[in-house]
Amino acid sequence: MTVATRKDLILVVDDSPDSLGMIHHALDQAGLTALIALEGTQALDIAEKMVPDLILMDAVMPHMDGFETCRRLKSRPDLAAVPVIFMTGLCDAEDVIRGLEAGGVDYVTKPVRTDELIARIRVHLNNARLTQSAHTALDRLGQASFSTDDQGHWRWATPQAEQWLGGDDERRPERLDNLADYIQRWLKRQPQPGDQLALNLPPSELRLRYLGESTPGEHLFRLLHRDGDDESRLLQTQLRLTRREAQVLLWIAQGKTNREIGQILDLSPRTVNKHLEQVFRKLGVENRTAAAAMALQCLTTA
Repeated sequence: MTVATRKDLILVVDDSPDSLGMIHHALDQAGLTALIALEGTQALDIAEKMVPDLILMDAVMPHMDGFETCRRLKSRPDLAAVPVIFMTGLCDAEDVIRGLEAGGVDYVTKPVRTDELIARIRVHLNNARLTQSAHTALDRLGQASFSTDDQGHWRWATPQAEQWLGGDDERRPERLDNLADYIQRWLKRQPQPGDQLALNLPPSELRLRYLGESTPGEHLFRLLHRDGDDESRLLQTQLRLTRREAQVLLWIAQGKTNREIGQILDLSPRTVNKHLEQVFRKLGVENRTAAAAMALQCLTTA
């Protein structure tokens, strides 16, 4: 018995029946399933009940335009990762920018050329699958990771990050707004991959590690406990170190001297140095700088 392959689900939002009919036919011919919405509120209701794989959004509609509809879609965690392609007859570059700033990934101009539209849909569906695969891998590894835009607003988050910071109570929007302000200020200082920052927001025992831009305008972060145990366990596993060696290497990567590490870990500087010699041997490096670089690479790519 052959199992039917699920067709990709495309939500088309447009107030023009003629445009809807033409696009629906093109999608059907391309083997894609179309859902139809005539205005923004209806699109939000449909997307909540049946999450689409991609959304085609008319920019100019009555009551709620495509830009506001897109912003509301992107504010919902279960819909934030759905790619939105704007359809617009507007030639003004400012309107294209408005669409991208609202969360769109691309735009096509009206009248729509169906062959170009289908090609762009295929590209963004594939990109969305690759992104989702990466998110799923992080979920399975139990990583508390999330990404934001340049303004610090969440684009996606692993379940562990949601649990630590987001939650689902009535104060969630306030917490995420405070986090966005915090991250936006940090991004303006242009942090480098591997940089850390104490998160002076509830829960206060957390730190942020900046992992860099996953795509232009999308910044990736990892949440960490301030005690560093989660990172030292990662180094221990990935680099095949003992628990103490991993702890020493973690503090080396943060620029601490042997004396400072000894005070932190309640070890003598001589014992710290012995652990460090073993770290050099296991990593195949000759100095602290090389060991720190390998540690940071592990922490920012694992």
